Amino acid sequence: MALKESKKAEQANTYELVVNVDGETFEKAINAVYKRQVKNISIQGFRKGKAPRRVVEKMYGSEVFYEDAMQDCYPEALYEAAKEADVKIVKVETLEAVEAGKDGFTFKATVVVEPDMEIKDYLGIEVTKKSTEVTDELVDEEIEKVRDRNSRMVTVEDRAAQDGDVAVIDFEGFVDGEAFEGGKAENYNLKLGSGNFIPGFEEQIIGHNTDEEFSITVTFPEDYQAEELKGKEAEFKIKLHEIKAKELPEVDDDFVKDVSEKETLDEYKEELKETIAKRLTEEADKDVDDQIANKLMELLEGEIPEAMYDNQASEMVRDFEMRLRAQGMDMNTYMQYMGMDVNGLKGMYKEEAEKRVKLRLALETVAKKENIEVTDADLDEEYQKMADAYKMEIDKVKAAVPADSLTEDVKVEKALKLIKDKAEIK
Repeated sequence: MALKESKKAEQANTYELVVNVDGETFEKAINAVYKRQVKNISIQGFRKGKAPRRVVEKMYGSEVFYEDAMQDCYPEALYEAAKEADVKIVKVETLEAVEAGKDGFTFKATVVVEPDMEIKDYLGIEVTKKSTEVTDELVDEEIEKVRDRNSRMVTVEDRAAQDGDVAVIDFEGFVDGEAFEGGKAENYNLKLGSGNFIPGFEEQIIGHNTDEEFSITVTFPEDYQAEELKGKEAEFKIKLHEIKAKELPEVDDDFVKDVSEKETLDEYKEELKETIAKRLTEEADKDVDDQIANKLMELLEGEIPEAMYDNQASEMVRDFEMRLRAQGMDMNTYMQYMGMDVNGLKGMYKEEAEKRVKLRLALETVAKKENIEVTDADLDEEYQKMADAYKMEIDKVKAAVPADSLTEDVKVEKALKLIKDKAEIK
């Protein structure tokens, strides 16, 4: 296989490649197609599937297997031609056979390729790192969260309902004096202030006492789901059976023993400080990474083919489908449940796909400008990390992950490390 001609097309990031596949390669492909198809071929004088290739070609023409053989040859031939032309194919626009015969075949392909991008001022990027100081206020906030998780609801009898309480109520709604469907319930647990009911409903229960019966008036929103109730004024008759409030545990040594492995409050606070410090450090590092990524995307110059965004979104959809399968659900069931199609799902990933493409291109451009190299030792180290992570033999990892692909990934990682090392962090 050989590249005969490569030239830029008028459209940005588009190339026209003329590729020749040699006779030996074409012959192997033709023979492979014959072996696949012969079992379905019947010719008088031979048992079905047993007719020799020369007989089949004599009856149906010498070119009978050409089309399928060329289809088999295209992927590798295009890959080799793109490598020779020093371009990375993003999308094949057109594919057309020019001529074919026993000496091989020639085809012309119009392909969209990865763009040549430019980036400047990527060293010395200024970023601001968030504080990782663990204050007493942060420790107290964490303790309050733990208290809340370990709270319980208790019945309140000595006061009226307040915001945040759970009111156990019977209610029935009327519009123009007539009860309406779905407007009645008994012993309903309603958290006051949750905003789950019609605006004004929960607020009018506040201030009432246990066993009290009363009426409230509300107006249904104009965008309410039930057409017949939109914008209508309604009266609800309420019976308040019970008021329940959240009771938080006391913060003492007994509380500490219940929620942790520590014995005293002081020990627990020290443990929380370590946990919070680790979280703050991770959050601050992630924020620095995000700032650098956003700046790199801003600095990137050049026209990016839409096909790159589309390919990335498709890849993200495939990853999502694999996660669904791992959870025992198939993609069609999920899309029916969500009321969307594949294009709708791809649309959900569009923004993130664009970010990933831009960042990758920015880092690849930096790697090229900085002449970043990847050694055999670098690759072996990366393969070993993957083998350890997936608990696989390193030879199996190497067979599954091509060295060319991994080399590009390592270059990108090295470029990012260089940028982070040179960043001015305040």
